[in-house]
Amino acid sequence: MKIKIFLVFIIVFFLTVFFVLYKGLQNSNIYTPDTSQKKDIPFFKTKIFYSEKMISSEEIFKNDKFYLLNIWASWCVPCRDEHAFLLNLSDSSDLELIGLNYKDKSENAKKFLRELGDPYDFILSDKDGTISIEWGAYGVPESFLIYNKKVVKKIIGPITSKSFLELKKVIK
Repeated sequence: MKIKIFLVFIIVFFLTVFFVLYKGLQNSNIYTPDTSQKKDIPFFKTKIFYSEKMISSEEIFKNDKFYLLNIWASWCVPCRDEHAFLLNLSDSSDLELIGLNYKDKSENAKKFLRELGDPYDFILSDKDGTISIEWGAYGVPESFLIYNKKVVKKIIGPITSKSFLELKKVIK
């Protein structure tokens, strides 16, 4: 009798383990972040890059205008790759480019902009990375298209020719 109960217990146990593992294999383990979101921009205060003056997000972002917040750093190789696209976007009068310099030394960032050109209408400092975290950034480079103080599109990684065309289509 004890052997039959033990066998039933073993069978139920293995069936349960099998079922749990089988269900676990059915779920995708690849995480793909949501890049088309309409959430409010976070409130923050930071220093303007070329001065010691503090500014808040409420002073920067206005309604009825497109903004592209680009998180970048001089030590970031993909930031160099996307820079030509940013220079091209800076020619658009329908879009204001805002740079957020991430965990960078000011001298290195200024040298980066002198070498490659400054596409930004406005540059902010994020010395410790907390502003980028509040925006939900995964790393650098990362860009957020903003309209009416809401994130309309998020670009993870460098801007490519495909994402460049998507941005141009949205802001027109």
